[in-house]
Amino acid sequence: MLMKHVVMNCRLPLLSCANNCMLLASSSVFRRQKFFIRSLGGSIDYHKTGKMQSVEVDAENIIRIITPALDQSRHKGQAGKIAVIGGCREYTGAPYFAAISALKIGADLSHVFCTKDAAPVIKSYSPELIVHPVLEESYSVREEDKKIIASKVLGEVDKWLERFDCLVVGPGLGRDPFLLDCVSEIIRHARKSNIPIVIDGDGLFLVTNHLELVSGYALAVLTPNVNEYKRLVQKVLSSEVNNDDATQQVLSLAKQIGGVTILRKGKSDLISDGDTVKSVSIYGSPRRCGGQGDILSGSVAVFLSWARQHIEAADLDSNPAVIGSIAGSAMMRKAASLAFSNKKRSTVTGDIIECLGKSLEDICPAGSCSL
Repeated sequence: MLMKHVVMNCRLPLLSCANNCMLLASSSVFRRQKFFIRSLGGSIDYHKTGKMQSVEVDAENIIRIITPALDQSRHKGQAGKIAVIGGCREYTGAPYFAAISALKIGADLSHVFCTKDAAPVIKSYSPELIVHPVLEESYSVREEDKKIIASKVLGEVDKWLERFDCLVVGPGLGRDPFLLDCVSEIIRHARKSNIPIVIDGDGLFLVTNHLELVSGYALAVLTPNVNEYKRLVQKVLSSEVNNDDATQQVLSLAKQIGGVTILRKGKSDLISDGDTVKSVSIYGSPRRCGGQGDILSGSVAVFLSWARQHIEAADLDSNPAVIGSIAGSAMMRKAASLAFSNKKRSTVTGDIIECLGKSLEDICPAGSCSL
């Protein structure tokens, strides 16, 4: 009806230029909405056996639609400001991988909030990252000082929190009890500020034991691997992983946690927010080097922030957490495939990161996206 209305009114000679422009703009929005919906596919399919099946989405078109075009009028920060909460004495690589991946895809700024021991190491990896040595572990805090130190940690993070478009919580976080208590408060504050959160690694250990941190938060994305997913299913559904009915199970899991988005990593990545299940199976690599989950979490964070901007600008009724997860999954899989084609068995995480830029450029050349 809208398209017919535009065509009919364009024939009227007395129609003002302003009205013409408004109608043409409306038709353009209408076309983008239809294209966006088509790229997402249907809702849920059923196999002839009666089992629920996920819907394979047109992930590349989704990436083209939500990736912002590059032009001279943009300023620093508009393409995304991402923060990684993680990094301790034992684990410094994971937060770096997540944060640098966000930059390589196209975020403007990438921060890391880590412990004081981890900060010099992470800084030495790259001058591109903004590193905040503000987190503390139990070994460095006396029992009587814990309340004061926890308040200081939260205060330091709060100074920056409102500036971020998305948080990645968990890469290299470790499982120190005091540190996890502080991060729990950071998650609560992020929720109050309506900031999207991607939970990975030890962040999943935290939320699996404290589901209230993310339950009911539609802007939360959980990215479990095989073992993390098993623990989630056991905790939430009180059952074992059912690969024969994986679509129904991930749908039930997401619904039971109140509509968070779950990105279950596997041969095909399954993505559900409790209402629908999408799958991404394009590309991929047989190489399973450590660190790929960190790349994924950083990728999802960027695309989630871009999806949220696009959805709000186009007034679409879509879940940015699902859209960002689809795009992040496809981008990680394409970069891994490209890296493996070059390096084969010697492929490591750094090789995949270096392929992120080319992978996005192949799908969405700079300056031509955001249809």
